[in-house]
Amino acid sequence: MRTNSNPNVALIASLVSEPSRAAMLTALLDGRFHPASELANMAGIKPQTASFHLAKMVEANVIIFEKHGRHRYYGIRDSTVAQTMESLLALAPPVEIKSLRQATEDQAIRWARTCYDHLAGNVGVQLTDSLKQRGIIQETNEGFAVTESGEAFFESLQINIAQVKKKRRSFSHKCLDWSERRHHLGGALGNALLDRLVELQWVQRVPKTRAVSITSEGKQGLKETFSIDI
Repeated sequence: MRTNSNPNVALIASLVSEPSRAAMLTALLDGRFHPASELANMAGIKPQTASFHLAKMVEANVIIFEKHGRHRYYGIRDSTVAQTMESLLALAPPVEIKSLRQATEDQAIRWARTCYDHLAGNVGVQLTDSLKQRGIIQETNEGFAVTESGEAFFESLQINIAQVKKKRRSFSHKCLDWSERRHHLGGALGNALLDRLVELQWVQRVPKTRAVSITSEGKQGLKETFSIDI
């Protein structure tokens, strides 16, 4: 696998121009690994067709796979590819809704979802806005910077900023939210914050979708900690 961490935007754009590949890549933005059969079902194509497209994307170094027994499980290569994907989705026209099930899923994903490994959607943008308004983070040209009082705030949430900064990835970049058309907090800090919200059981992942749910404890916690009224 190539070590270059900067994804080729033109290459990813060409891959997502094919609807079946776009559907599978969008599903993989939940940050989890999925078997080919599940991705085929999500894209509405035959398993053989899905395997062909997945091989193309592995060859392009956009996704990777792990073998477990006779099965292969596929996932997005890394956060840089996911960030590029999310930005491209912000430029794409909305998907045509053809059923009540699609409408329900679309609404849930727009409300709160994972963007690879951090929180996105309306709730993710609200959370980022709260952090900015409270002076916990400041917006810069490169992304977001944690203030001195912000470091104390994250420590109170049991998020060690020094440890998060040691991760070999972007610390706190601005990720363009495709449904809100505004930025949410990404990078290692966004991931650490989502992990902590899951640990607190304020946020729960929803099986077989990027959507996440906010628990009753989460609604109370987000209101008390971030002044967000869900």
